[in-house]
Amino acid sequence: MTERPSKQVVLAWARLLKAERLALARVEAALKQAGLPPHAWYDVLLELDRASETGLRPYELERALLLAQYNLSRLLDRIEREGLIERAPCPQDGRGHVLRLSARGRSMRNAMWPVYAQAIEAAVGSRLDEREAETLSALLARIIDGAASVEPISE
Repeated sequence: MTERPSKQVVLAWARLLKAERLALARVEAALKQAGLPPHAWYDVLLELDRASETGLRPYELERALLLAQYNLSRLLDRIEREGLIERAPCPQDGRGHVLRLSARGRSMRNAMWPVYAQAIEAAVGSRLDEREAETLSALLARIIDGAASVEPISE
């Protein structure tokens, strides 16, 4: 029987996880040192900024961020208390609501970006040339695209 996954695949998996953990730790530390909110807040603000005035329903934001609903609800409550997002009734569904970025939220995202960008550069950009970054991006895209079509492993 052929060993699956191969040792190289297991090594790639372990390095992928470690690289993510180290890069995110660098981003979190930089944001904290600058007195800014955590990385997850930036992701929420970015997705809502991309959605413009139409906003997003919570389930749409959940899909974009790949967070569990219960984690997202608490995160949104904290961000809303800071006045960075607003909730409005959903025109198509009176029981639901739409999330929109407030002016204060847009300002916060703009303040966070330079710190975040510098941390990305330190964690990744300074270690790869443009060709390597392009190759890594393409390889990760293949993994991401393939993940959607993979059936769960059953015993």
